[in-house]
Parts: sequence; C-alpha cells; structure tokens
Amino acid sequence: MEPQTPSSIDKYEIVSVLGSGATSTVYLAYDAFTERKVAVKLFDFSLLSDPEYGYKYRKLIANEASLVGRLNHPHIVGIYDAALNQNKCYIVMEYVEGESLEKYGQPEALLPMEKVVEIIFKCALALDFASRNGVIHRDIKPANIMMCRNGDIKIADFGAAVLTRSDKTELVGVGSPAYMSPEQIRLDSLTQQTDIYSLGVVMYRLLTGRMPFEAENSYALTQKILNEEPTGIRNLRPALPLRLDRIVAKAMCKKLEERYSRWRDLAKDLAELAKLDLPQETVSDTEKFNTMRSLPFFLDFGEIELWEVLRISVWGRIPAGTYLVHEGDEGDFFYILADGEVKITKDGKTLGVQGAGQCFGEMCYIRQGSTTRTATVMANTPVTLLKIKPGSLRNASENCQLRFNRAFLNTLIDRLTQANIELASMN
Repeated sequence: MEPQTPSSIDKYEIVSVLGSGATSTVYLAYDAFTERKVAVKLFDFSLLSDPEYGYKYRKLIANEASLVGRLNHPHIVGIYDAALNQNKCYIVMEYVEGESLEKYGQPEALLPMEKVVEIIFKCALALDFASRNGVIHRDIKPANIMMCRNGDIKIADFGAAVLTRSDKTELVGVGSPAYMSPEQIRLDSLTQQTDIYSLGVVMYRLLTGRMPFEAENSYALTQKILNEEPTGIRNLRPALPLRLDRIVAKAMCKKLEERYSRWRDLAKDLAELAKLDLPQETVSDTEKFNTMRSLPFFLDFGEIELWEVLRISVWGRIPAGTYLVHEGDEGDFFYILADGEVKITKDGKTLGVQGAGQCFGEMCYIRQGSTTRTATVMANTPVTLLKIKPGSLRNASENCQLRFNRAFLNTLIDRLTQANIELASMN
C-alpha cells in the first residue's frame, strides 16, 4: 500500500507527486511566502537509521542541504531550503518544468550536434561557477542535467558534491561508475578535472548514442575506464567535425596533464566551434547579478527574476564614441545600461544623456515587433550594456515579464515628468 500524499510539509502546500524512488519522493508544492512553485524532495526517514547505509544517506543529504542559497546560477537548479531533524528530512528546490537528458542519449533520439554543443557549453559555464565557489559535483550524467521546456538546461542533484573549502570528511565511492573519471575510481583527491571528464562522457553519449566503455559488470567497466581508450566519436558518426572529436577526446583524457585543466578552456573551444558568445572571464555571473541588483531599473526584481534576466541577456563592453542606435534604422532589441553614459540625439540636436540603470530601445518590446528608431544613441563614455531581444523576454516567466512591464512604465512616467518640467521652464 502506497503512503498517503501529505497536504503540506511544514510551510509548503503539496500540489502533486512529481516522482518517487527508493530513497525519496519528490512533490510539487507551493510556497505561499515567496509565491512560487517549488519541488520538495522528502526522504524516507527510516533510511537514515539504517545500520549499514544510514550514515551515507545522512551525509549525502547534508551535502546538498549545505548548498542552500550558495549556487545561484541560471544553469543550476536552485536549492532554497532544507530540514534534517528527528521528525522529517527534506530539501526544497527550484521547480523545473522539463525532463532529464537521459532519453537523448539513445541512438534513435539524438539531438542535433549544434544543440549538444550548446548544452555542454552551458554546463561548462555552470560547473565553472560551482568550482569557483568550492563545489565539485562528482555525479555528472544525463539524468542529472535537466532540459527545460524552453530548451534551456539546468544541472541538478549536488548530493554527491565535494565541498573543497570544507574541513569535513567526504564520502568516497559515490557517483555513477560509467561516468566516473579514472582518478575518481582510484579514490584519488579530486579537482574540477573529474567533472570535466564526466561531462566529456556525457558529450560522447549525447553525440553518439553510446557509452565510451561498456561491460557486463562494474569491475570490468572500471578496468576499461582505467586502461583502455574509447572509440573516437567520428568512428561512430563520421559526419561529426574533427575539431569536436578532439574536444571530446581531450575532455576524456586519462592523464590529468593532457585533459582540460580549466572549464574556461573547454568552454572557449566549444564557443569557437559553434560561434557561441563566451562571457567575459573578468566578469562572473555573480558580479553581473550583483550589478543588476544595484540598478534602479531592477529595484522590483527578485533573485529568481534577476537570474532569468541574466539568462536571456547578452552583456557587452562598448568603447566611447560607438553608435549603438541610429535614427531611422529598424530595431528588434533594447538595451539597459549597467554603467557608463550615453547621449541621445534627434535630427542632430541633443535630447539628453542616460546613465546606469536606464534603458533605451524598449518600444520594440512594448509594440511587440521591430520598430523604427526615433533617435540616435552614442556612448559618451565606455559603457557596459545588457542587450535583450523582445522574443527572449516574451518567452520568459510571467513574473519576469511583469517586472519588466512595471519598470518600463516607471521609465515612461519619469520621462513624461521630465518633459513637463522642461516645457514649463520654457514658458
């Protein structure tokens, strides 16, 4: 007989069951305080007192719970809350509408090569962020990478993670053997290179529909990982680019000195292959997030919406004297100034200047289509800009769109007020 679904778990109102396994049940729930849907993973409490595996389960749960609020990144499933006490044990996470990449590792369901490269690129950026915050995932596999309904990805399940800046003893022998690096199998000390190897295996499977090593049992599998070389991806799919074959092989090198040593290097090679925009190394996503949080335009935005803005925007640093918008041109994007100053002119006459936290070009979103620019905008000083396409914003969450609508409305009110003041001063 299946256990009855609770009506609530502490402050979280249960909506439905999302799934269940041997150790836990995941519920869709509603957090009335933050007014958002969440996923609550409720663990089978009897497992924690199991004489053989109880310590391991408690350690894995505590690992994930320790990351509450720590890994705020658009491609990592957020961990909001946790409880580990004598009555109940659960973790509250971001609710992601979508599915894992597991099915896309089958020969009959492979994604386009360009999409796979984009997915691995985003994973590399997310795991780089995690490693810079002292976290090694240790269990990277398709089942732990979520494909959202909008096609974006999020890395999940940090229960097996190593916290490199912690003095706590870590569990050994956790992870999924088929995706483990040679050093993880040998129980060596781990760095970010172990996750790079595992992501290389994920890339191999998503591109070919096969695992690089297969065997009848775990021991035989680990011996192959330690001692054999995998078949090259172009032997399985000759149409794949030679450069991509080299990237996968380098990510999966058994020798650490021959494998990618930095996530940034892997991301750079993928970006060059697929013509992707590699963010400036000197500006982390956290720094961008903190910049947005300080701008008046984003005053009404919560953390979730800010990370969403970061996901749909392109950031750029533009030198002084650069024309950003030309009067009379068609435009299907708008800008928000992160820092610096721009000058607005019309028919050669200066209308004014705008500084950090102000926007321009937003009429293409308000009118829901490409519009003719009514003024010229030039960078007075070096500027940092967020560039957003209306289509990307219309595909964002309702909360995010609502925050933008309010911000644009406030901007229009401020401009009308300023125009009235200037008109009054002329009389």
